[in-house]
Amino acid sequence: MPQFTYEAINEAGHTIKGEIEATDADMARQRLSTMGYIPVAVHKGGLVQGDGFLDGLEGALTRVKPQELILFTKQLKTMLGAGLSMLEILRVLEQQTENKRLRKICARMTDDVKKGTSISDALAVHKGVFNDLYVSMVRAGEAAGALPAVLDRLITIISHEHQVKSDIKSALQYPITVVIALVGAFFFLLVGVVPTFAKMFANAKIELPWPTKVAMHLHTLIIQYWYMCFGSLAVVIIALVLWFRTPNGKVARDAFFLSIPILGNLFKKSAMSRFASIFAILQASGVPVLTTIDILVGTIGNAAIAKEFRRIQDLIRSGQGLAGPLSRAKYFTPMVVTMVAVGEESGNLDEMLRAVSEHYDAEVAFAVKRLSDALGPVLIVGLAAVVGFFALSIFMPMWDMTQLAGHR
Repeated sequence: MPQFTYEAINEAGHTIKGEIEATDADMARQRLSTMGYIPVAVHKGGLVQGDGFLDGLEGALTRVKPQELILFTKQLKTMLGAGLSMLEILRVLEQQTENKRLRKICARMTDDVKKGTSISDALAVHKGVFNDLYVSMVRAGEAAGALPAVLDRLITIISHEHQVKSDIKSALQYPITVVIALVGAFFFLLVGVVPTFAKMFANAKIELPWPTKVAMHLHTLIIQYWYMCFGSLAVVIIALVLWFRTPNGKVARDAFFLSIPILGNLFKKSAMSRFASIFAILQASGVPVLTTIDILVGTIGNAAIAKEFRRIQDLIRSGQGLAGPLSRAKYFTPMVVTMVAVGEESGNLDEMLRAVSEHYDAEVAFAVKRLSDALGPVLIVGLAAVVGFFALSIFMPMWDMTQLAGHR
């Protein structure tokens, strides 16, 4: 079939360009409309593409955002539902996607599918973009012959997780900014302001109060021994980073995060929501329980909880159900255990877990608001402590100097 170059508007409202095979321009427009695009211009002939080293490097370093992955999955589902072949779908996706890394992946997948590789195996090669959850669900959809329905559930998962992460990031953005500003102000006052007053106090020959002595010692430490300070800090950071790359280090780090007051509770609820939503959708898609837990180990995002999943998996292999092992594992709340037990008894495990996910979605939203409300007073106390420390270190000696001048 002849190739037609097109310009159209996609579901996100962006103008896209690409190629499509059709017998004539009218058929090309009809196919674009079937794919969910609004055709703007259709011309016979192909696109001229560059494939230089810089284009390849830029594509490899480009990050695929969750919104782009969601749009990619939506387009894949829409074209599958319209009856297009997988090769044609991949060609269209390669031409119309705006992300260079995703475009190169589509080109590689096209070559793999031509050689007889399944779409799930073609996706599995690109783990940096398509995680174990994505690949496993596509594989389950291929096996069941219900790939569009599975992709629809996958879109729900990706959208849900992106929303939860965005809410948590939004809640932490303001306090992190304030903490950075406080640390910057602390070092500025210590390096730029304290020395000026220190000379004046030294000339007055008065007994300095402890806040002033602490400030002057800190100033000396930073100015004269800065290389030791930064060197020690660098060694500690590198050691922690290397340790956190080990299995035990990851578990210890994530267990620590889960134990932090307020913030740990938020992480735990977010993990429970993720566990319930993914488990429910995988069960509805026909994925076996042990395979589902394998997927959760790689996608839950917390090594401490993943370790508990491994223990649960071993107990299930020994012939136990899911609720019993969950009740003996850390971090899983009584509500999760109870709902899983009810779901196993009634045969509606996916529905029970979907209800758990909805509950913890609301809990996460409440916990985010509570975190924002709790961090306000903490930041005010921190600001007051920094201001108070420098006020005391400067004004207490000045008060002593004034008193001494009065006696003279």
